[in-house]
Amino acid sequence: MTAEKGPGVDTATSELLDAERDIQARLGDRPLDFDSLLAVSNIYRAAAAVRRRAERDLLTPAGLSGGGFTILWVLSVWGEKETAALAAECDLAKGTLTGMVTTLERQALVHRERMPADRRRVTVALTPAGHALIEDLFPRFNAFEGAMTADLDLAQKRTLAELLRTVTTIAQADPADD
Repeated sequence: MTAEKGPGVDTATSELLDAERDIQARLGDRPLDFDSLLAVSNIYRAAAAVRRRAERDLLTPAGLSGGGFTILWVLSVWGEKETAALAAECDLAKGTLTGMVTTLERQALVHRERMPADRRRVTVALTPAGHALIEDLFPRFNAFEGAMTADLDLAQKRTLAELLRTVTTIAQADPADD
């Protein structure tokens, strides 16, 4: 099935619409909530596409992964963090965070320190090189964010942010509260 291309419908959008039609054709005989299915699948698609593009165009050339950038960003905004809190803020498993922090430490971008009161607990902080990298990189990353939303007007950007905030809040809610 081929989507018709009219004004404002480019090839990528047409291919996404084709994929949505294929899903509905394959599953259309089932009593499913297709609007929700498409909304959530497009959240996944958008997040993955933006992350791949950011890594390809900006982060990998700077020696970072998406997760490494997130760690540096969180530390630049909120300062030194205990590993458990940093993992939660970056939405990473603690074991995954440990490997990423090891990589960033080898690059001299962060340093770890055991807490004197409880040597089992560790904090992570930016080094001067890590601070300099994020200070240099973030304006370019924000320009990238602008490019990813260039076809949206200000009201659309704000509506998109609000809608995604709502979905995130629902997803993070404790099911026991339902």
